[in-house]
This record gives sequence, structure tokens and C-alpha cells, in this order.
Amino acid sequence: MTTLPTNDPAPAVPIRRAASVLILREGAEGFEVFVQHREATMDFAAGMVVYPGGRVDPKDSETAGSGQLDPMITRTHAERWARTSVWDQGEASAQQKAGEILAAALREVFEETGLVLDPGQLFPWANWVTPEGFPRRFDTYFFVAALAADQEPVHQTTEAVRSDWAKPQELFAALERGELKMMRPTQRTLLDAMELGTVQAIIANDAVITAVHPDPRDSHSAHPVRASEIGTPGS
Repeated sequence: MTTLPTNDPAPAVPIRRAASVLILREGAEGFEVFVQHREATMDFAAGMVVYPGGRVDPKDSETAGSGQLDPMITRTHAERWARTSVWDQGEASAQQKAGEILAAALREVFEETGLVLDPGQLFPWANWVTPEGFPRRFDTYFFVAALAADQEPVHQTTEAVRSDWAKPQELFAALERGELKMMRPTQRTLLDAMELGTVQAIIANDAVITAVHPDPRDSHSAHPVRASEIGTPGS
């Protein structure tokens, strides 16, 4: 199965919510990000360099509704996601949805890297929605997380051949040489982090987050986000 859009008419593909986390640390020559190199046999994002993450599942709904997450954090996250589909049913359900996405991010990071992150370590970063025409569609919520000195992720996911720390500049150099592949949301979210330069500046960033509905022709490029791709809540 390909991650490229198809030209054949097909039934509407459901959009599933997902979470993805840019795990960051400050290095001697700038910040580094923890990435996974996915198996070439995967039926989604095969062979791509990605961040730890995955789709929201029923366990995350239970976590969000159980009171395990600090309501101040989920309320803040809901506010940051105000221009995304988190608000497609209004304010009444936005905080629950924000909690589900946060719970998914925490769970996926633990399952794929062994890290137990504090919810307060995760900060909303971006929202990208897979365009029509793809065999799988995701409404993906990206977070950034800075690790404490005693936190170290490991490679423990069967969906990737390896996981490691990488300098963003080296990832893009390898991309230019054709040595790896990254989908546009991965490239764009990393480029935006690079513009800020340091982990501290990235974590402190409070720029408005608006859903991006990318043009499928740009799905594997680092083209800047065009105004026509910016969505509105519920779009």
C-alpha cells in the first residue's frame, strides 16, 4: 500500500486523529530530535523518517475522562487547538478531545521509546490533515517535548528499523542526497523548529496553530505552507 494519493474513485476514507511528538534535546551544535526510520514493509509511511506517535484509541478516551490528566493542562491545550477540528463540536467537548490527543501522545511515546513523559512536558506545535485521495487519512496533532537530563529514549518499536537522535541539518542533507524520505508534515514541523533555533525558544513558542490541509502534490516536499492550505475549525 502506498502513501501517495490515488487517481481512482473510491469511498470516502475516514479521518483518524493521531498524535506525534518532536522529542528534543540541546546538543553541542544546536538541538537534536529523536526520530524513527520506519520499516519499508509498513502499509503507511513505509521507509519514512518520522517522530514517535500514533493514532488516538479508546484507551486514550478513558484516560482523558478518568481525571488522570491535569485539567489546567488539557484546557490550555484545547485553547491552543482552537483553530483545529478539536473544536468541531464546540467548546463543550474540546477539552475532552485535547485530553485524548495528549493521552495518545504520552502512551505512544512510552510504547515506542520507553519514556514516561510528564504531561507538562508536551506543548502543542502543529496540526496537519491528510488530504483527500490518500488510502489512509489522519488528523495529526504534533507536540514538542524537551527531555530532562535523566530521560533517554530507546528504540523499542517494531514499526521502525532503528531510532536515533539526529541533527536536523543532517537529516535534510541526507534527504537532499536521496538517502532518506520524510513526508511534508515531518519536514515542515522540523523546519519551523529550526527557525527558532534552541529548545528553550521552541518550547516557549506560542504562535497560533491552524489546521493545515496540504496539497497532495506537495506531500513529499518542504514547500512553505500556502494560505490556500490553511483550514478553519471543522473543515
